[in-house]
Amino acid sequence: MYEIGFLSTITVFLIVISWWGFSHLPREQWQFMASVPVMKTGDAWKGVNLTWYGFFFATSTVFAVGLLYCLLRAVSLSASSIMLLVGFMLPVCMLASRLITILVEGKLHGFTVGGATFVGILMAPWTIMVLRWSGFFDKMIDPVAVLAALSIAYAFGEGLGRLACISFGCCFGRPLAECRPWIRKFFNRFHFVFTGTTKKIAYTKGLDSIHVLPVQALTVIVCSMAGLAGTGLFLLGRFLTAFLVSMIITQLWRAYSETLRADYRGDKKISAYQKMSVVGAAYAVGMAMIMGAVESRKLQVNIMAGIASLWDPFVILALQIIWVAIFFFTGRSTVTGAFLSFYVLEDRV
Repeated sequence: MYEIGFLSTITVFLIVISWWGFSHLPREQWQFMASVPVMKTGDAWKGVNLTWYGFFFATSTVFAVGLLYCLLRAVSLSASSIMLLVGFMLPVCMLASRLITILVEGKLHGFTVGGATFVGILMAPWTIMVLRWSGFFDKMIDPVAVLAALSIAYAFGEGLGRLACISFGCCFGRPLAECRPWIRKFFNRFHFVFTGTTKKIAYTKGLDSIHVLPVQALTVIVCSMAGLAGTGLFLLGRFLTAFLVSMIITQLWRAYSETLRADYRGDKKISAYQKMSVVGAAYAVGMAMIMGAVESRKLQVNIMAGIASLWDPFVILALQIIWVAIFFFTGRSTVTGAFLSFYVLEDRV
């Protein structure tokens, strides 16, 4: 009963926030949250733009980390072990999101979730094993359960994170006019029209105010469904299946979805990110087989204990710190600027 309520709550939340995001975020006014003056130039100030991209990216990450914590506490992994795992992996993946963008696309200002995911997939099994062998991790925990929780958290983070892409106008789909007839017919009513010259779809491809495939929305739906399926399997104690379902679906969808996109993904027909996704899926299968054969325990999943653990003041503070750190890492726009002026309302003096 509790498991059904847990899944239902997440499902309702995802439906509500996704429907709202699909309806509002392509609009021009949902790119910037605020502009902060930093330097005086004549009668105006130069400003730094704080974006809704950063807000939704930080929020999706905190949602994923909170869910990860909840699931792992539900299988009795200690709070210190979870924090150690997150504290080690999250900074590395965030750094990789910037570095791989530079290596693959040659751009100094940008992020790639695909690159960060690939690094995370490669390092996760070894990180778990090293932490266990070093004595800093619970030795009695099933490593496959940890992998399953990580993959589920990633699926939800990837899905909700695409709301950030809708806001910024990146990772955009092809114009409907360039698609096959059956695709145009299917998406005739469900498509995106981005407005605003500062959105990426406008200044890189000039596709603002054009009907385009809602690739970001499709990713939200597919990844959220993968996360829900993985969560259901996790709650049933089927950790290996949960890991494989959530990881394979998200990675194969990432590889395929790039064929529907119009943004720059490199000069090759098959992008580096598509190769990373396919390799990542195959690697996940291989590691699941190895780790599942080495050790697999039948653990009891107590989701109410996991939910209750979230009300710890330390956990709440840690999630807030993560949100602020990621917001200032991804939410300060380095590709747009602003001029601000201030004046006195004379009739109110």
